[in-house]
Amino acid sequence: MQPTAVCALHRLHAYDLILLDLQMPGMDGFAVMEALKTNDAQGYLPVIVLTAQPGHKLRALQAGAKDFISKPFDLVEVRTRIHNMLEVRVLYRWLESQNQALEKVVRDRTAELRESEARYRSLTELACDWYWEQDAKHRFVMLSGAVTASTGLHTVDCIGKTHWDLPSLNLTGLDWERHRQLLESHQEFRDLEIRWPDTEGRMHWSSVSGAPIFSATGVFRGYRGVGRDVTAQKLAAEQIHRLAFYDALTGLPNRRLLQEQLKKTLQLNIRHRLRGALLFIDLDNFKTLNDTLGHDVGDVLLQQVAGRLGTCVREADTVARLGGDEFVVVLEDLSEDAMDAASQAEVVGKKILSTLNAPYRLAGREHRSSPSIGITLIGEAVQSVDDLLKQADLAMYQAKAAGRNTLRFFDVAMQSEVDSRVAMESDLRDGLQGGEELELHFQPMVNSQGHILGAEALVRWQQPQRGLVMPTDFIPLAETTGLILPLGKWVLHTACRQLAMWAQDPQLAHLTLAVNVSARELREPDFVDQVAKALERSGASAQRLRLELTETMLVHRVEDIIVKMTQLRDLGLGFSLDDFGTGYSSLSYLKQLPLDLLKIDHSFVRDVLNDPNDAAIARTIVGLGQSLGLSVVAEGVETQAQKDFLADIGCLTYQGFYFADPMPIDAFNAFVRNGIAKS
Repeated sequence: MQPTAVCALHRLHAYDLILLDLQMPGMDGFAVMEALKTNDAQGYLPVIVLTAQPGHKLRALQAGAKDFISKPFDLVEVRTRIHNMLEVRVLYRWLESQNQALEKVVRDRTAELRESEARYRSLTELACDWYWEQDAKHRFVMLSGAVTASTGLHTVDCIGKTHWDLPSLNLTGLDWERHRQLLESHQEFRDLEIRWPDTEGRMHWSSVSGAPIFSATGVFRGYRGVGRDVTAQKLAAEQIHRLAFYDALTGLPNRRLLQEQLKKTLQLNIRHRLRGALLFIDLDNFKTLNDTLGHDVGDVLLQQVAGRLGTCVREADTVARLGGDEFVVVLEDLSEDAMDAASQAEVVGKKILSTLNAPYRLAGREHRSSPSIGITLIGEAVQSVDDLLKQADLAMYQAKAAGRNTLRFFDVAMQSEVDSRVAMESDLRDGLQGGEELELHFQPMVNSQGHILGAEALVRWQQPQRGLVMPTDFIPLAETTGLILPLGKWVLHTACRQLAMWAQDPQLAHLTLAVNVSARELREPDFVDQVAKALERSGASAQRLRLELTETMLVHRVEDIIVKMTQLRDLGLGFSLDDFGTGYSSLSYLKQLPLDLLKIDHSFVRDVLNDPNDAAIARTIVGLGQSLGLSVVAEGVETQAQKDFLADIGCLTYQGFYFADPMPIDAFNAFVRNGIAKS
């Protein structure tokens, strides 16, 4: 048999033992063993050689045989060696299987470790931007990840240095000392925020967390941790803070921040017996600028005003914008003496007046603007922020009333007036709830023959505690508080219901009724719809209703007013222009307005017999009315002589005490039924 044949059989059967005689006819035992080695990866040969030559025994063992049997055979020896060989073989196979199993375990564990490492790396990259380790002396020994992108520092510049050796813009030496004490106590730390120096105009903020490292025996080895780039979050937080506490247009502190700073100022003043002042600044005629040149130009003016105010105060003082054209200046650390503090505040106030009166360059043109300033002192007494703002605001309105472009100080008399107005406002709100306290009085309009053509509806307020309150006392309050809207709506609906009732009475059906409309009402987007609904619900004739506008309403947004008047005219309503001659309306606009009637203001009628100027104005208004095809009514006629003069110049319709006072509805109806008035 050839050696290759033996190898083939061994590959097929995987023998546990092969007895091989080294001296076989035609075969060489050593060649067989050499061929058998290729069957086993480790070259294991399950071979016991048989030989009678002592020199071949060592050579056989060196060739790979596991044992030998000497010739001639000793059967006991043969059995023993075969038995031992088989036991070794069994043990070898068992060890081989254990080794394979162990290798599989190692492979599996290696794969799991690699997967775990990849998972950890992925999570770490998601949770942080860089990883770091420090030695027992808190010096960096390793940094990996986006260190430069996050901090602006290079890894090589950090190795061998502590955190406090590196530059930071937000942490002081005291801050680092506290951090160092924490590290010396081997405590974990989280979210230490560090502002690194800017690089290439870019801000760098990091949030660093770390935990101590200990050996298996508990020896402190240093720290390891992570860092996150929180620059975007910091920028977003800063933007949110600016939006919350600063005015977007001017960059000045807004109302919220002003109130916070004022609270601190008040506390300091009380604690340290200091004085300060609050200046409330409002730009005169700012709305006119906005309406004529546009809001963009108005915004430019506000920005320039903000810049100029900053030049008028010290660095410790505060300039804020409340909104619109209202600014506030808070002066701190003034004299302890009240009069001296007032003088210091007045100096600053006059400086602001002068600075804001200087020309502005707006939309390529020179523009002038002036402020009205109200000042209140911040003293030792306990005051609230709201009280201070109200006091300065009231003083500012006193400056407006004094002719604008000036300053006024708050005093106790003003406060009394404020309290009175607040109480009246509350009573008026209550009175408007059901309308029971309100009533219309009617003043006749009479022609030259004494015929009563109609009336003007005038509201009266019968307040249970105050008694009869006249319009001059509560109408201005209603206009400034916005209560003019519900009040005007009540007057309109009541007037329409009265027209509907007159229409049922043949003696009264011819009457027209004039209702005064405020600028605030006319600016309401749905004003036309409100009038139409009032007519529809009451059943009143639109041809009998006339709305009275004042000339001062025509200063702003005239085009919008013309559109609304035209829509109401299409419904059948008439219009009269009240107090004509006291305002600044343009004649070009006057021609465009769908008016029916001009009213000569009572201020001209009162002295028409004594003042040539008033007489000339009256003649001009009558002539203008005639040229425009408008009727003319004279208000405030109190004497026969005034009525005769007006008739001579062509004014043939009158209203005033000479004919009748405004009266309740029952008295007015009786007055009309009685027939001819004075002629």
